[in-house]
Amino acid sequence: MRHCDTLIAPRWCVPVEPSGVVLDGHAVIVTDGKITDLLPLEKALKNYQPSVLIERPEHALIPGLVNAHTHAAMTLLRGLADDLPLQTWLREGVWPAEKRWVSAEMVRDGTELAIAEMLSAGITCFSDQYFFPEIVAETAVDLDMRAMVGTPVVDIPTSWAHDAEEYLSKGSDLVHDPYAEHPLISTCFAPHSISALSDEWFTKLRVMADQLDVPVQMHLHETAQEIAASLEKTGKRPCERMDELGLVNASLLAVHAVHMTDAEVARFAEAGVNIAHCPRSNLKLASGIAPIARYRAAGVNVAIGTDGAASNNVLDILSEIRLAALLAKVSADDAAAVSASDALYMGTLGGARALGLADATGSIVAGKWADLACVDLSVLNSQPIYDISSQLVYTAGSGQVSDVWVAGKHQLDNGKLAHINTDELLDRSNEWRDRIAATTH
Repeated sequence: MRHCDTLIAPRWCVPVEPSGVVLDGHAVIVTDGKITDLLPLEKALKNYQPSVLIERPEHALIPGLVNAHTHAAMTLLRGLADDLPLQTWLREGVWPAEKRWVSAEMVRDGTELAIAEMLSAGITCFSDQYFFPEIVAETAVDLDMRAMVGTPVVDIPTSWAHDAEEYLSKGSDLVHDPYAEHPLISTCFAPHSISALSDEWFTKLRVMADQLDVPVQMHLHETAQEIAASLEKTGKRPCERMDELGLVNASLLAVHAVHMTDAEVARFAEAGVNIAHCPRSNLKLASGIAPIARYRAAGVNVAIGTDGAASNNVLDILSEIRLAALLAKVSADDAAAVSASDALYMGTLGGARALGLADATGSIVAGKWADLACVDLSVLNSQPIYDISSQLVYTAGSGQVSDVWVAGKHQLDNGKLAHINTDELLDRSNEWRDRIAATTH
């Protein structure tokens, strides 16, 4: 009999890889933070002696959910400027508040709140795009959360950097030290949008990203207005401009990508571009409905993101994958356009693939990190059960997530965060609310 750190015994296991498979009565073996075996429970109990045995007889075990795009620290701006069009929301709500309040302290506290919320919702990995990325990385490491940390790049001064050159320099430092080989942290460059930089600086960013071998993520084709403004200013659609500058390639994560022509979709597929689909944010800001069934049919990998809590307002991938599947059916006029298994893939392995992490996480496969989530399907809204994937996507809510592991560490234990003091965290969040509200009302 072999020793293992943890033996997890759910009723069902949904490994995501291979697609559509649901295993009844299987166990997952975890040692040194990684999945070492997936086998029938009876065999597991005969072959392994675990330090910890976790039995969840009415639950489904899935790969940890991947939030492919967010702005974690913006949890502290949640609800500050709701029900406004995107440009008004940015220019009159978000940007003034950020100019006044963004600091290392604010990013630390907001990111910690976001991580606590995401872990509680079964999210084990997130891709962030915000100021003070070194603080985001630090916080993720302190709380044992997997993160792709994006260095913002714009050509305007902020509390973190003064110009594009300094943003790129700080981003380069983040890649090199201390996270180059960190098991939980990956890094990328994250220019805000096409209006963030001149052609000259986009070219420099591409060269640096290539030299450092890091990806690039940016908001792209989010709104029809963005495209119209680009055409008026440059005579080119945003994708065309980015392609000419060498940024449309396999290292690009295009966030939103709501308004795309067939030719642009084909170019994305050819180049290996990934898309982070943020359906709730797109709806709330009236940006449009991305026809993701068309993108996927063309061969483009689509991941799911929440966007920031200021434009969503929750960090909940389970609800996003449900919405993504439903909207895809409507936009394609086809109820079979995106299945429950497809949606679950986009929220797990599709997200890991979009972040370049598919070899490390996103499915329950031996050798990958034990990033896992357990969902309780015994509750009223998930009964009776005919199809596990359908119940996970179309009925399950984040409140049904009972357990979460990141690299084998039990972060959510039977519904309770094991390593985060939520009372203290809520006190700090309320202090920020009082500070921010005092200067905005």
